[in-house]
Amino acid sequence: MASARVNLVEDRAQPGEVVVAAHDVTVIRGGRKLLDQVSLDLRAGEVLALLGPNGAGKSTLMSLLSGDVTPDEGHVDFLGRPIDKWSLSDLSRRRSVLLQDNQIMFPFTVHQVVEMGRAPWRRTPLEDEDNEAISEALTAADIGHLGNRRVPSLSGGERARVGFARVIAGRTGVLMLDEPTAALDLGHQEAILQLTRARAVQGDAVLVVLHDLNLAAAYADRVALLQRGRVVACDTPREVLTAERVSEVYQTPVEVIEHGSGAGIVMPVRNRL
Repeated sequence: MASARVNLVEDRAQPGEVVVAAHDVTVIRGGRKLLDQVSLDLRAGEVLALLGPNGAGKSTLMSLLSGDVTPDEGHVDFLGRPIDKWSLSDLSRRRSVLLQDNQIMFPFTVHQVVEMGRAPWRRTPLEDEDNEAISEALTAADIGHLGNRRVPSLSGGERARVGFARVIAGRTGVLMLDEPTAALDLGHQEAILQLTRARAVQGDAVLVVLHDLNLAAAYADRVALLQRGRVVACDTPREVLTAERVSEVYQTPVEVIEHGSGAGIVMPVRNRL
């Protein structure tokens, strides 16, 4: 058991090190290329946001990087090894995944669902951290007062926060979040992304799929902009989210307004009649 703890510590990447990388990956489903020759890496200590219009390949790319989807061409490395060489249990202790469709309709309580995030650590030395990790996750997601509520009785936004708490309770070094702010009000959107930002500052690698370009600009270190299964650009928000590029990718005119935070604000050009 002691060696398990040592191995897990050694697996933690240092800030700036590549945690997971896709190399020229292509995913084909039903004769259609969902991803087309994509190369991308995620590094420890950063928030990387995947952006793009509907159908651009964001969720597919996240599933590929998490090991849930196998590429038809190319390969993915996780912590320096081919991701398909990791067992599911080993992967689950090193990366946590929040899917876009994470609805739980069985009558579990909020506490029970968050506790599920600790399942990978059963029968390991880190099982001793369960109570602390669950309590911290409930508090961080602002759902401590809902602990005994049945999940189906919650609002959509409350269920989204429960799913997020389950993921962070795992205390892995990699978070992969598919639209974690969907169905959340303004305050909780900011709180969730502030928390993901804090995890990156602590050394975690955070991959997040977002639709809101301004949230991505405010909280991401890098953004990868996808269009029709390809990465159009990947760099800092200021470099990627230019008015010309966003207008072209989203097929709608926008302007980018300079802001004191260092990241511009993307605004559609509206002609009111």
